[in-house]
Amino acid sequence: MNKHDQNIENLINAIKDKIGKPVSNRVVAATIESLGIRDIDTMPDFGSASIRALADLVYNKMITAPDYNSLKNKKESELEMSSETKTFQVSDYLPIKLRILAKYYPLGIFHLMPVFVQILAIVLFGYSLWTYIGFNHMQSTAVVLGVIVGLITTGGFVQVIGRQASFYWNYEDYSLTHKTINYLVLMGIKCIFVVLFTIFCLNFFFHVYPNKLLLILFMYAFLIGCLLLVIAPLHTIKQRWFISVAIFLGTVIAILLKKYTLMSIYLTHWTGISIAIISAVIYLQYFFKNKIDKYQIDCNMEIQTPVMIYKNYYYFFYGLLVYVFIFIDRILAWSVDVSGTIPYMVYFEKNYELGMDMAILVFLLLSGVLEYSLAAFSKFIDLGQKNTSYSSPDKYNTGLYKMYWHHIGLLFLSAILIFILIYFMITASWGYEAHFREVFEELSFKVCIIGGISYFFLAWGMLNTLYMFTLNQPVKPLRAIVLACLINAVTGFLLSRFISYEYSVGGLLFGSLTFMLLTLKENIQFFKNLDYYYYAAY
Repeated sequence: MNKHDQNIENLINAIKDKIGKPVSNRVVAATIESLGIRDIDTMPDFGSASIRALADLVYNKMITAPDYNSLKNKKESELEMSSETKTFQVSDYLPIKLRILAKYYPLGIFHLMPVFVQILAIVLFGYSLWTYIGFNHMQSTAVVLGVIVGLITTGGFVQVIGRQASFYWNYEDYSLTHKTINYLVLMGIKCIFVVLFTIFCLNFFFHVYPNKLLLILFMYAFLIGCLLLVIAPLHTIKQRWFISVAIFLGTVIAILLKKYTLMSIYLTHWTGISIAIISAVIYLQYFFKNKIDKYQIDCNMEIQTPVMIYKNYYYFFYGLLVYVFIFIDRILAWSVDVSGTIPYMVYFEKNYELGMDMAILVFLLLSGVLEYSLAAFSKFIDLGQKNTSYSSPDKYNTGLYKMYWHHIGLLFLSAILIFILIYFMITASWGYEAHFREVFEELSFKVCIIGGISYFFLAWGMLNTLYMFTLNQPVKPLRAIVLACLINAVTGFLLSRFISYEYSVGGLLFGSLTFMLLTLKENIQFFKNLDYYYYAAY
């Protein structure tokens, strides 16, 4: 079988998985285009002059095949084989919800293991993969700004990896999934270099920071950015457990180097992060080699950059702006010259950062609710359409809307428990003061409270966004995060300059509240027309 015949055979299998039995050659043509194939690709890849000609060829092959009448798409086949194809009564839904809660709520917390590893390392050793309590303010400025630059630069690529790679992953095209991941990781690394070069040029002309500080900033930015890029695909391919392995391995090696060698603290950090990156890359290559060798369904198609950009640019800018939003208040707080002796335009402020580090635990510990809510929504949106008559879409929409508010109630309850936990971590005899031998300042406590409330609203807004992303509705969340960033920046600037620098966290609060309210408004409309959005998404 030559290359063109093999590609056509693989394409037919992909079309069968996606639409089952085609009703016309136009449907086949539309499906081919949805797979990212363009007219200019059809001759080199399939030996056909155009998508229309290829669609005619594929359609004729499919309708003349002996199994044409029994063709089913992937979802229909799974439905036929699944034990869940029975009709569920309303009384059956509670046990299903409890099973989902029992599985996904702890899973969301478990996937925070890399964060817990870092916290434990700081408590026990005063040191983690990219932090060290012995840093002075200038060193902290270089390191934290490097981390911020790395996260913001790669945030958009991480979002697109999750979106585009999962598209091919769900269709079990492991080869194209692998190519997409490699392509986006490489693009992300190139983008890091462009951003760092731009910062270097600006600093060369305006002399904002000394070159030594800038070099340290660049190293952390590059390594943290690369780490984020290579662990992001592990979410997509359902191998998140290895993120914990990679981070744990890098942290242990960095701690051993710090304790038993004379290497500088920077080199121990850079070595540890590099180990985490290399281990993640090796595992990804091994995983995909295994998958492709065992379940090869490759159409030998290449990445189509224009198609990828068109399908994902909303998600890219959303991922970018979320990280911008999270760090706006810090930049504003650190750029206020309280004592008149601040040496640089943006300079690390310990008490403010400490308050925000404690506050972000609210967002992180709410991840279990987000994980459960999304899993339950995905399950019941499918079950609901199987068990609801086409003539009563309102019943379908109302049932899922009620479930949404149950999830928000769980979010509130979890947040209250998390606030109580953080309060005791700060004030109890076994808490912060016992481990770090210093008082948790009143300013830090104030920032922590306001920041924690802000992160609660941000988590709520992101839950709203995840619902809309599930059915490919990214435009409205993107508009909401753009406006939230503007409110965050303007409000934070005014509060920090005219009241006190720690009130820049007020910008985060008003921005998060805006983001939550805007996405809540859109979510209400989304659930009112959920049957339409579900149909349109597929």
